[in-house]
Amino acid sequence: MELIKGGLSPIPPSEAYSLLENALAHENLAGKSVLFIIPDSTRSFPSNFIFTSIHKLLSGKARKLDFLIALGTHRAMGDEAIREMLGVSADEMKGKYSDVRVFNHAWDDPSALREIGVIGKARIAELTGGRFAQDVPIAVNRLLFDYDRVLIVGPVFPHEVVGFSGGHKYIFPGVGAPEFINFFHWFAAVITNPKIIGNKDTPVRALIEEAASMLPFKVGAFCLSVLGDDLMGIAYSDSAYRAWEVAAELSNKLHIVYCDHPYRSVLACAPTMYDDLWTGGKCAYKTESVIADGGEIIIYAPHITEVSYTHGKVLDAIGYHTRDFFLARWDEYKDYPWGVIAHSTHVKGIGTCEGGVEKPRISVKLATGIPRERCERINLEYADFRSIDSAEWQDRPDRLYLNHAGEMLYRLKRPPEWQRSIE
Repeated sequence: MELIKGGLSPIPPSEAYSLLENALAHENLAGKSVLFIIPDSTRSFPSNFIFTSIHKLLSGKARKLDFLIALGTHRAMGDEAIREMLGVSADEMKGKYSDVRVFNHAWDDPSALREIGVIGKARIAELTGGRFAQDVPIAVNRLLFDYDRVLIVGPVFPHEVVGFSGGHKYIFPGVGAPEFINFFHWFAAVITNPKIIGNKDTPVRALIEEAASMLPFKVGAFCLSVLGDDLMGIAYSDSAYRAWEVAAELSNKLHIVYCDHPYRSVLACAPTMYDDLWTGGKCAYKTESVIADGGEIIIYAPHITEVSYTHGKVLDAIGYHTRDFFLARWDEYKDYPWGVIAHSTHVKGIGTCEGGVEKPRISVKLATGIPRERCERINLEYADFRSIDSAEWQDRPDRLYLNHAGEMLYRLKRPPEWQRSIE
């Protein structure tokens, strides 16, 4: 069954609630245990509306009603942060919502994971176009097996690793294990962000769907289209892939801005939901393609004081470099987590490495709370946020100012030569 509502105008809450009501009625969850997989606070998501509506519709009907936060490899959320994300008070969690449990995905705890299969090296070679040939184990959070029904609820945006987020991406990496997460993130980095982001059918998405096919049960999904504070679409299906497919088509219309010409400088202001560079790096991912050769992106985020709460030590060791830099020195870096290396390349952007000399196409500057010394140590430029006047980036043909960067994808109407020539 499919229920789809959405377009280029916001959906009134009453209509959105009715769609949830009809879809959950179709699910026939009375007397069953249900687990909803939801995003963490680094995604724009009408979490209060979704959480309270699902509780209203299923509390007292479902035998068990729980939520699992799809952290990927982000840091776990504390109780206060969870309540803030869901828009409920401590008293409400102890009272009205006391029949609900909210779990963090324990991606770094092997005892919390369960292997569901292995993608063999021959199949990996086929799916990666011969780039890799190795066995890759696939594991997920054990909690998924404790419920009669697993449903995904989350937004869909252009994404640097898979093309568009959402759907089974809430399983991998959302509630998956590091081995597979690291593998497919590096696979995406080898292809490069400009070739992946904002494209629906990518080799990385095919790899994720291959892993999802190993689950011994089918996962349903509510894939949401969000623009600012507005809910623009809901696609429900008892097949997570089908719901994602519909939402990705709408995201293609809502979340991609086509520019007439490249910019010498982009001032990308990161929202507070990005609390470290690991998440704030999306400001770079989403704008790389509209920055002119030799141009700059300034990630403006005075509130960010940490490179990565979970991977900071690794990034201090390897720094931020282009894909070609790591490929030229692969024996030196191959034992670091591949997903962290991938993030490094996505932030640094496209470049070359010839004769041991790295030449990034653009410069990346951090106007954050991260000190100059650490910026230089990780091979990114430092900019004093106190010296930046955003007015200097507005109404200038060679500059672009973005007030809420990280979710909208910026592209040139005609792909530049450097992008077409990526190998």
